[in-house]
Amino acid sequence: MVIFCLTFRLLMGATVTQLWARLDIRHFVTLAEVVRTGSFTAAADSLGYTQSAVSQQIVRLENLINHQVVNRSSGGRALSLTPAGRVLMQHADALTMTLQRLAADVAALSEGTAGILRVGCYESVGAHLLPPALAAFRQNFPKIQVELTELPDDGDLLDQVQRDDLDLTFVVFPLTEGPFAARALLEDPYVLVAAEDSPMAHAIEPVVLDDYPDVALTTYADLRPVHSMESRLGRPSYADRVVFRSNSTATLLSLAAQNYGVAFVPRMAVDPYIPGIRVLELARVSPRMIGIAWHRNRPLSNAAAGFIQAAEAVACELEARAQRDFPV
Repeated sequence: MVIFCLTFRLLMGATVTQLWARLDIRHFVTLAEVVRTGSFTAAADSLGYTQSAVSQQIVRLENLINHQVVNRSSGGRALSLTPAGRVLMQHADALTMTLQRLAADVAALSEGTAGILRVGCYESVGAHLLPPALAAFRQNFPKIQVELTELPDDGDLLDQVQRDDLDLTFVVFPLTEGPFAARALLEDPYVLVAAEDSPMAHAIEPVVLDDYPDVALTTYADLRPVHSMESRLGRPSYADRVVFRSNSTATLLSLAAQNYGVAFVPRMAVDPYIPGIRVLELARVSPRMIGIAWHRNRPLSNAAAGFIQAAEAVACELEARAQRDFPV
């Protein structure tokens, strides 16, 4: 109650806004150091000020709040705080700790060990490559918050990198034209997914789609033209065989399991242990090359470089796993 009443009296004659406009954080820092060291002289040595500068800071503080904050020592007696000084010291301690945390956070931000990393991805990468990459990245950069943007088309993600809305994005080569730098991560072949009881399920691999002109196809929607099934296979006429398009791999695989067309998807997108399906190698189509891209005119932060390294390590593991799950 005493402290509350004293705090109220300190603010009398000046609104809170007026008081903060006149107070300087140096007043609190100086007061805290005077208390810690026990004298104006020692506080001056610690802060790198002259003794008169320390005295002026304390006098200025006392004038602003219209209260004495320090009982000056005399006759060998130690310096002590007045009741008003004790009230202010409660806030000075809090401010000092806040400043220390602020300095540490800014230093971490400058070093790339704290802050926000904005990453773009699409579904197949988000389901299989991103989670282990994030886990590995977090071990080395625990204070970095990763903000994820998920879109079906990597062209839209590259647009966000160019606008500086993203720091990095997963991509499929070739890139769109623009100020981009990129690093390749892994090759991901295209496959066909058919129902176990479909005629194609017993095909001799690798499958040549031209040998099955009556088989209906399902595939992705909303991709860059270069990534479309028709472009990948070099058969524009295959568009007439597509009975369903979706941005969801789960939807395409479920349709395939129900014998509603054969799905044309990247191998990374497929869990080979889903019941009711058969995964078939596909002939005459080059694999997609997955990479990660950034703006070449903006320097990579330590966090961005660390994320790329984590993605590269995970990509190597995924390639090894693919060789095990899909032996040639």
